[in-house]
Amino acid sequence: MARDEIDILMITYNRPEYTQLALSRLLETCDERMRVWLWHNGDDEPTLAVVEALRDHPCVHRFHHSRENVRLREPTNWAWSESDGDYVCKVDDDCMMPPGWADTLRDAHRQNPAFGVIGCWRFFPEDFVPELAEKKIKTFAGGHQLMQNFWVEGSGFLMKRQCVRQGGKLQDGQSFPSYCTALAKNGWINGWYYPFLFQEHMDDPRSEHSLLKTDKDLKQYLPLSAQMNGVETLEAWQAQLRRSARRVQEASIDPADYRGWRALRSKVRRRVRKLLGVKSKW
Repeated sequence: MARDEIDILMITYNRPEYTQLALSRLLETCDERMRVWLWHNGDDEPTLAVVEALRDHPCVHRFHHSRENVRLREPTNWAWSESDGDYVCKVDDDCMMPPGWADTLRDAHRQNPAFGVIGCWRFFPEDFVPELAEKKIKTFAGGHQLMQNFWVEGSGFLMKRQCVRQGGKLQDGQSFPSYCTALAKNGWINGWYYPFLFQEHMDDPRSEHSLLKTDKDLKQYLPLSAQMNGVETLEAWQAQLRRSARRVQEASIDPADYRGWRALRSKVRRRVRKLLGVKSKW
């Protein structure tokens, strides 16, 4: 009989304000079948103090401190390989999870064996585009609905342990969305639970808890995605977030678009843009 246990990774780094809110909220939403794995990067004392203050919470299962800022792959593989829960999850240190998220996603998984990676939504209501999204929203067993997509973002998701057994560890240079896409190509159903379970992304300037109010703030607390895309102003960052929301709603859920010549065409386009110095519009 399944235990329905969830192992949750949170990677913290150098923003104590966000970490306090994100980790506290995550622990508030945990039940006795949820275990939090904390990985702290670097030596930022205020952030480390926040983590240390919460380490004794009964739902904190393991803690690891890396002096080096090793971002995604190593912490993810640590949590995946050391844990044995029926589901794995990651929650970013700049996201606040909604009450009841785990019960909802766990029940959806339980009633739908084909679900692979299903997640909470981080965009705001004004980012929803019905004419794009509604054709991707499907109803499954138990009345559970998903806005299907080949990938979801790497925070606020719930993934079956069987997916890790099939997909293996996260490889060097492999993003979580590409990991999800590989699973979907092998038959797993991925997407965002609908009606959306909103995880508040505090790096979105529309969040009441956001530290990003001016261009100066953006430069001081530059999000990784903004850094990778050459974003330098708050206006450009907000535009990127809107594009991201639109992109996932218009993305194809036809497996043929992720195989053969169509996949190769997309790969070539990305490589040419990179060679020309054109930044990604994700």
